[in-house]
Amino acid sequence: MRYHLPYFFLTHGAGDVIARRERTLMAKLNINGKVRDVQAEPDMPLLWVIREQVGLTGTKYGCGIAQCGACSVHINGDVQRSCSIRLGDVKPTDKIVTIEGLSANSSHPVQKAWLAIDVPQCGYCQSGQIMAAAALLKKTPKPTDGDIDAAMTNICRCGTYQRIRAAVHMAAGMATGSGSVAPVQRRRA
Repeated sequence: MRYHLPYFFLTHGAGDVIARRERTLMAKLNINGKVRDVQAEPDMPLLWVIREQVGLTGTKYGCGIAQCGACSVHINGDVQRSCSIRLGDVKPTDKIVTIEGLSANSSHPVQKAWLAIDVPQCGYCQSGQIMAAAALLKKTPKPTDGDIDAAMTNICRCGTYQRIRAAVHMAAGMATGSGSVAPVQRRRA
């Protein structure tokens, strides 16, 4: 059987579609230095606006409850979990930076350190980890292990925490001119 109406009409009815359309918000978002017009419901998570409306897919969905950090972005310089921020709560003056906007060519010290140390294993959480590390280093240019542990609350299912810590220290050294991009020697079993 061919349906001539969208699936949503068949399951929810025209009244729901009209009500949804009335709740749609036209928002201006400053993402990675570019102002973008998006149209979505005000309660849509910023993560889905970034991925589905804007097309920047580096920010990942992990848990949907702001626990894992795969969806981390910077908003006005602070690391935030975009899965828990409603579009309606974002102001047009807010400056949002995603992993794609951290640097144009992966030249940010954190990105360089991540590559030098070969931090990722599966890589899924790494964009969020990098965004959290960049925010940490902006606030605390020479972090201690304790600072890193307190700030880096993102979850890595592969357990690359030691490499993450080493990369944060390396990036801190690069930013101050005392670091090196030479790979850290690791023992492999």
